[in-house]
Amino acid sequence: MPIQFAKRFLSSPLGKFLIVGGVATLTQFAVLFLLVELHLCGEVVASSLGYGAGAMVNYLLNYYFTFSSSQNHLATLPKFVAVVAFGLSVNTLVFYSANAILPWYGLSQCVATGASLVANYLLHRFWIYRNG
Repeated sequence: MPIQFAKRFLSSPLGKFLIVGGVATLTQFAVLFLLVELHLCGEVVASSLGYGAGAMVNYLLNYYFTFSSSQNHLATLPKFVAVVAFGLSVNTLVFYSANAILPWYGLSQCVATGASLVANYLLHRFWIYRNG
């Protein structure tokens, strides 16, 4: 019974969204850690660049895998860019604030990532990839 529930959940839009979000988040964290640990830029800039890299992964996987959108990229991409701009603002503000308090930038990124999860899902599901 739990296995059937898990299969159903993971094949639902929310389950797929969470999988894609996980891949995009791993991308974001990888870019953040690489840029910071290799001393290529500061933590806030690295977080923002990581967010951008994760956003590209997120768009493509959500378009084709999560929502199987039938809409043209010309219809979905501008909406997605607007959501990314909003999400980048939230991420940067929360990361900057958390980073002033928390002892490690990785924790700050966890807080920043969690801050926009629900809003991003709702905007993706009902605005960007809505069919019909």
